[in-house]
Amino acid sequence: MLNPDDLIAIDIHTHAEEPCGTHGDDGYDDFQAAMSEYFKSPHKHPPTVPETAAYYRAKKIGAVIFPVDAERETGFRRYNNYEMAELAAQNSDVLIPFASIDPAKGKLGAREARKLVADYGIKGFKFHPTMQGFYPNDRMAYPLYEAIAESGSIALFHTGQTGVGSGMRGGNGMRLKYSNPMYIDDVAVDFPDMKIILAHPSFPWQEEALSVATHKPNVYIDLSGWSPKYFPPILVRYVNTILQDKMLFGSDWPVITPDRWMADFEKLDIRDEVRPKVLKANARKLLGI
Repeated sequence: MLNPDDLIAIDIHTHAEEPCGTHGDDGYDDFQAAMSEYFKSPHKHPPTVPETAAYYRAKKIGAVIFPVDAERETGFRRYNNYEMAELAAQNSDVLIPFASIDPAKGKLGAREARKLVADYGIKGFKFHPTMQGFYPNDRMAYPLYEAIAESGSIALFHTGQTGVGSGMRGGNGMRLKYSNPMYIDDVAVDFPDMKIILAHPSFPWQEEALSVATHKPNVYIDLSGWSPKYFPPILVRYVNTILQDKMLFGSDWPVITPDRWMADFEKLDIRDEVRPKVLKANARKLLGI
């Protein structure tokens, strides 16, 4: 089992990817190739869950790991949550499993969420409004949120611009508008006891994200998806001050490695007492470990 005392950090944002070739002709491999080009990824193929675990084990970093279920909007077959959870359980010394369920699945999705928490140890759920094609405050998603809130799990939402579909024709059909963090303010009001993470520096809505996290006690921010050297000054200022207990290290593995992120974070003007909070302490408290 995971022992946080042995870890130098907890990465709150890593992606579970299926091995290449398992998606047939649904376009997923072309999509991944475009992603790798956009992020200048060092990986020749998306790493498997066991490969991810081995990497993080060697680095002494814990990793929250999840797939993304966006079947309705993208046509890409999802990574089976149960299979991923079983692989994470086999590597529980470093992996902390989250799941993903397209909110369009309604009560069926809510039932799956309850089972994943009760029987598979899932700690949270990843939403990607742009990939899933929905506004986070759409009441369609509320049965799923209710299941998450009742179980005491965490809801993690992609926010801001995304590399997904960037440079592809029509952005591969991805609409950025869905990922404005202000829509999640409604969710934080309607589910005040559900812990919520706003993922990524939320360009071009950074101040909206900071406002929601400052105003709502149940909302946190992860710093994944960007090299810290590109963080806007206002984000760094909030990390150092009023949101220092709600900021979380995340890399966005495999498109950004924790090595790259942590090396650039070391060069930021972050107060000495704040660094360990961002790298591990805040995540440890949020996850209850």
